[in-house]
Amino acid sequence: MTDYVGRLRLGVNIDHVATLRNARGGHLPDPVRAAQLAEEAGADGITAHLREDRRHIIDSDIDRLMDTLRVPLNFEMAATDEMQKIALRHKPHAVCIVPEKREERTTEGGLEVAREENKLAGYIAPLREAGCRVSIFIGADERQIAAAHRIGAQVIELHTGAYCDAHAEGDFATRDRELEMMREMSAYAHSLGLEVHAGHGLNYETVAPVAAFPEVVELNIGHFLIGESVFRGLGPAIAEMRRLMDAARD
Repeated sequence: MTDYVGRLRLGVNIDHVATLRNARGGHLPDPVRAAQLAEEAGADGITAHLREDRRHIIDSDIDRLMDTLRVPLNFEMAATDEMQKIALRHKPHAVCIVPEKREERTTEGGLEVAREENKLAGYIAPLREAGCRVSIFIGADERQIAAAHRIGAQVIELHTGAYCDAHAEGDFATRDRELEMMREMSAYAHSLGLEVHAGHGLNYETVAPVAAFPEVVELNIGHFLIGESVFRGLGPAIAEMRRLMDAARD
């Protein structure tokens, strides 16, 4: 596997290749092939979210990804018994616990950790014991980050959606406030010994300020890259994101 020391990592989420496949049925386009192409283009990891309703990634995709990938798999999942059993069977490199509602189009916010500390602490303990690196998808909120630390998570992934939405809407005052909060909370999480990741809604226009946070070691980006690949091809789309990330870090 890749030596990650000192390099801002890029995890490519392949969920929406599966969305395209499922819209018509059948086997194409194949998300596992997309994962392989992403590896070749320089992705440091692959992210796949197995939802309760299997709206995009399905169980056989996870089976094949585990058999095929040479880079780590970040397995996104809700905190349910079913998903815990699947994660414990496969033992992916990383497990990211996310909130999930059937009616949402995409993940709408960070996980509520502070109100569910005891439940979540017990839930993630077997995952850690199995060797999975446990991440919590979370808002830039000090209370939630502190709770994630207390329950034994090793990683937090900051939800960048509000920042990206404000930028898209031209609400630059809100965008800048969200960015500053993420900057502060990245430093806070790092001070607790948590590894800091970020993702959701990032694109070529919004990635650089987040990539510049020195505490952030990984960005997970999916929907934009899959959409951009329609026009550029997946490899060139990833290469441009990689270039922007590296430039921001330099």
